Amino acid sequence: MVVVTQPPSNAFVAFVRRIYNPIGFSKGYNFILFVIFGGALLGFTLARFMFLDIKGIFCNPKSTVGGALPGECYYYLQGIENVGIIMHLAGILPAAFLAVFQFVPAIRHKVIIVHRLNGYLIILLSLVGVIGVFMIARHGLGGGLDVQSAAGMASIVFISCKVIAFYNIKMLQIEQHRAWMLRAWGIASFIITMRIIAIIMAIIVGKTPKDYYTVRPCAMIDHIYGGNQTRVLRVYPACSTFYSGADPSQHVPIPVGVAADGPERIASAVNTSFGASAYLAFLLHALAVELYLRLTPAETERLRRVSYERQKEAGMKNPGNAGLTAQRLGDADPWSPEPPQSGSNGSTDEKYSRIARKPVLTERGTARLSDPESDDH
Repeated sequence: MVVVTQPPSNAFVAFVRRIYNPIGFSKGYNFILFVIFGGALLGFTLARFMFLDIKGIFCNPKSTVGGALPGECYYYLQGIENVGIIMHLAGILPAAFLAVFQFVPAIRHKVIIVHRLNGYLIILLSLVGVIGVFMIARHGLGGGLDVQSAAGMASIVFISCKVIAFYNIKMLQIEQHRAWMLRAWGIASFIITMRIIAIIMAIIVGKTPKDYYTVRPCAMIDHIYGGNQTRVLRVYPACSTFYSGADPSQHVPIPVGVAADGPERIASAVNTSFGASAYLAFLLHALAVELYLRLTPAETERLRRVSYERQKEAGMKNPGNAGLTAQRLGDADPWSPEPPQSGSNGSTDEKYSRIARKPVLTERGTARLSDPESDDH
């Protein structure tokens, strides 16, 4: 159990601490954030496990519990995209479910072997899920270039964050492992916010059918209406060449719409919104994670000291900087495992003076200290 030295400010805080201290949280705000964002990811994931039944639920037009957008399963039920959607759901759903428990401190502290093995499994499942994304990206969520680029960008950033986090933990750079794993799952969960934004945008644009269209093949519209040729031709007479065989690849424009306008028009409205909502959600999540990391420097510093001790015990060169740190890759001030000294020796001005004012040779060959404001370097 976490040892908290600061007494509770009131009875409510004392009560809540009895809930979050046993699972490893020492700060109330961290527990609240875990419940909100971890709970959202867990709930979203659990609600979609049933979609692993592709034909029975996800692509069943008679399903009463949700599923794919109208017309999407025209592609998801055939060829490489059928394999892709299975890989995506079977990979990313278990990965997201297991990832929530990686952020429970008690598991990391008391059963570290579970945390490690779970982490390896999550990485493998994430790779499977991302491969599936690239296999379905051509037609998934409308398949526009905006959606394809957003899906590709998010997938690459997600996997890149995981690779960097994995490297850092192998180098015992724990604070960087924490930061990059937070970034990875902060980016991955943008899919939740994206759907919320897309629904709002679809409702708005769905009321302006003269302004927004998507172009879809008649074969997809026929799939949506279960092969009802009469109904399709009544709304989209240009599809006659598709049914006659004169042009099997015939496409028609579909205006956006709302529920009363037909399933293909609802799909058109949502597909029109997905690209913009994806980029907006991605940006919001990326900013939120960076804001959290900037607001928790004390935890970052604590973990870096832990990293220093472990790297030193492991005999690594340059302990404290064995992983991908700013001191190793950039021009950040040198990091010291010693806490900052108060007084004149630790002041920022004197530190700057010691770094900037370096000995230089005069014309007579004698040494003097350079003036940092006049130094060209």
